[in-house]
Amino acid sequence: MATYSIRKGSIAEAVAVSRKVPELIDPHGVAVYEERLAGKPNLVLIAEVEGQLAGFKVGYERDGYFYSWMGGVVPGFRQIGIAQALADEQEAWARQHNYPHITFKTRNQHRGMLLFAIKNGFKIIGFKEREHVDVHRILLRKTLK
Repeated sequence: MATYSIRKGSIAEAVAVSRKVPELIDPHGVAVYEERLAGKPNLVLIAEVEGQLAGFKVGYERDGYFYSWMGGVVPGFRQIGIAQALADEQEAWARQHNYPHITFKTRNQHRGMLLFAIKNGFKIIGFKEREHVDVHRILLRKTLK
């Protein structure tokens, strides 16, 4: 089994990893990340396996809570615990910074992400219809306090 490490990283690294995650169709570039994170407390996490970028998770403060905005694991590095390690590290950081909860949204088509979130204590708090059922947005939240 491959050994991985989780560390704080850069926007450029997050963007590089995002381009290798097939579920992220037309991933955002550096400028969008910089704009989204500008002037807000934020966390950019990177997972590495033997020096290779394998996963990422990016979030920031939004309306007094922590918003987990983007993340993913490169297909060749899945099923070894990276997604869980990234989520655990993000949650620990959010707790240390006294956020009351972590919130994120995903698309209906990402069943694996929905199951992962529910397994990790997130609850569905909202729903936004889109043009097709697969791209409906599901809002989830985990209370930290």
